[in-house]
Amino acid sequence: MNEVLKIDKSIFELFEKCELDLQDKFREIDKMAFKNSFKVLETFNKYQISESHFSSTTGYGYGDVGRDTIEKVFADVLGGEDALVRSQFISGSHALTVTLFALLRPDDLLLSISGKPYDTLDEVIGIVDNPSSLKSFGIRYDEIDLVDDDFDYKKIEDYLQKNKVKVIEIQRSKGYSTRKSISIEKVAKVVKLVKKIQPSTIIMVDNCYCEFVSDLEPTSVGCDIIVGSLIKNLGGGIAPNGAYVCGKSQLIKLVSERLTLPGEGREVGPTLGINKNFLQGLFFAPSVVASSLKLAILTSKVMEELGFNVEPKWNDERVDIVQNIIFGKKEALIKYCQGIQMASPIDSNCIPEAWDMPGYQDQVIMAAGTFTQGSSIELSCDGPIREPYIAYQQGGLTYDMGKIGIMKAVSNLMCK
Repeated sequence: MNEVLKIDKSIFELFEKCELDLQDKFREIDKMAFKNSFKVLETFNKYQISESHFSSTTGYGYGDVGRDTIEKVFADVLGGEDALVRSQFISGSHALTVTLFALLRPDDLLLSISGKPYDTLDEVIGIVDNPSSLKSFGIRYDEIDLVDDDFDYKKIEDYLQKNKVKVIEIQRSKGYSTRKSISIEKVAKVVKLVKKIQPSTIIMVDNCYCEFVSDLEPTSVGCDIIVGSLIKNLGGGIAPNGAYVCGKSQLIKLVSERLTLPGEGREVGPTLGINKNFLQGLFFAPSVVASSLKLAILTSKVMEELGFNVEPKWNDERVDIVQNIIFGKKEALIKYCQGIQMASPIDSNCIPEAWDMPGYQDQVIMAAGTFTQGSSIELSCDGPIREPYIAYQQGGLTYDMGKIGIMKAVSNLMCK
């Protein structure tokens, strides 16, 4: 075999056996990718996308037709009234932060109904003290945990009967927790409950890792505003950075004025040559998400065959592109992540180690030999160094390249 990758023949045989069992699941994914591809192409045609939309602006970015049209395209594809799609967003967490600061005012109440949000929001909210947090501006925060991987509908109802909530936050993907990710059907159900009791409450959804996994997004089922990163699903591995916010027009206006400045909002923001990347990334996104889903299912099947606990199981409903592997041992988590790095196209000679990463409370190991730094629509794997030592694997631009990466990870894990 290849002297660099060094993958044993028995691992090839295991993967081939598992793939045979997964063909029906793969066909389901292909059907969903076709639906979402149709939706994207139809929207490109509706707005008559042409090479003129690839043009670039500098400085203030006044009159950027490409930027403004891209935002119309994203709004239609995601089922919202309006969208803000900008390279000035550094990450999904940054876009969430801008959105929260845009929507909330002193003495307002923010309620998370999917438990504690992702670690990078701890200092944003004020769960961990920071003089720049929402808490430091007098914004209150509370949370309601999920029950059996679903919303605690009774507790939410009781809470809303007693408290005026300005913004409800839902994080669909699991983050670094052990819970399941949240389906669009569950989101639709809880939205009906919230709007029945407090119609004016803004429902904001962290939609990272979930776009194009189904043919509906939270804005299509009554959510007011959704947020996601473009170095995840919707960037298709082409967008080099950026994020989107999509939803009701009046809310998008508030977010735009928090990202730039009041009175100018979305009218400023130079694109600096990124328009083509955003459009081409969205064009590729349904196919790339399909590859990522197939790789997640393959990983789940293979690791179950090897006796590891996984979540979701290979035949479970998929809500996002994230696959958990519960190792139970620190060394196994590290070896698997290092194997992913070894078969990466970029920095394959580097060996990832756990480190104190900004924004996280535990040491984190991250394997991501990616063309775009930190891109998790490319095959990557990471996890906090804490029990039960879970690897969070996501992405894969192409199925075949991703499969090789997972084979190497398994090979490195099994190596004595």
